[in-house]
Amino acid sequence: MENSCPLCLEKRVLEKFDSDNSREYWLCGNCSLVYVPQKFHLSSGDEKFRYDAHQNSPHDPQYRRFLSQLFLPMQELLAPNSRGLDFGSGPGPTLSVMFIEQGHHVDCYDKFYARDESVLSNQYDFITSTEVFEHLENPRQVMEKLTRCLRPGAYLGIMTNLYPERGEFSNWYYKNDPTHVCFYSTKTFEYMASTFDLEVKFVRENVIIFCKTSLQKRLAD
Repeated sequence: MENSCPLCLEKRVLEKFDSDNSREYWLCGNCSLVYVPQKFHLSSGDEKFRYDAHQNSPHDPQYRRFLSQLFLPMQELLAPNSRGLDFGSGPGPTLSVMFIEQGHHVDCYDKFYARDESVLSNQYDFITSTEVFEHLENPRQVMEKLTRCLRPGAYLGIMTNLYPERGEFSNWYYKNDPTHVCFYSTKTFEYMASTFDLEVKFVRENVIIFCKTSLQKRLAD
C-alpha cells in the first residue's frame, strides 16, 4: 500500500479497489482517484518502449477525428491567435498541428519526446493533454505545474476515460494498459477544480475542460 494518494496526498482513507494478475488498484476516499501503487509501475525504459510503438501522425485522418473530441470544443472557446501548450504531445504531435492550422501558436512538451522544461515557465491561453493523465505518476505535481502556466481565464482541456463502477472495473479494458496508473471520476475532477481554483465542465464522457478562475471572481466569492 502506498503512503498517500498521489493526487490529494491523503493517507487515512485508502482502500483496495480491485486487483488482477499483475497489479493492484487503490481508491482514495477523499478525492476518488483510483491509482496503481508505485511498485507496480513500469520502468521509464519499458514505458518509452511502449510509446515508441505508437503510430500517431497528423496525416492520419482517423487520429485527427479522435482528437477532434477535444479540439472542437476547445477551438470554440479560444480567441484568435491564442497561445497554447500541448502537454504530453507524444512521438507524433498532432493536436498542436490542428491548432496551428487555425492560427494559434502552440508549444509542445513531452517527458520522452519534447522535454523542454523552459515551456513550463511560460503563460498560456490554453493547455491540452490528450490521453496523458492516466499515465501520470504524480498528478498533483503536474496540476500544480500546469495551473501555474495558465493565464486567468485560460483553459485546460483533458481527454481520459472515466473509470466505471466497482463491479465493472475488473472488465474495463482501459485499466489493462500497464502504462495507465491513474484513473479519474467526475468527483476526482471536481476535487481538482476546487483545489486549484478552476471551474470544470464535462464536455463528454472522456473530455473535461477546466477554466482558471480570474482573480476578480475569486475576490468576489
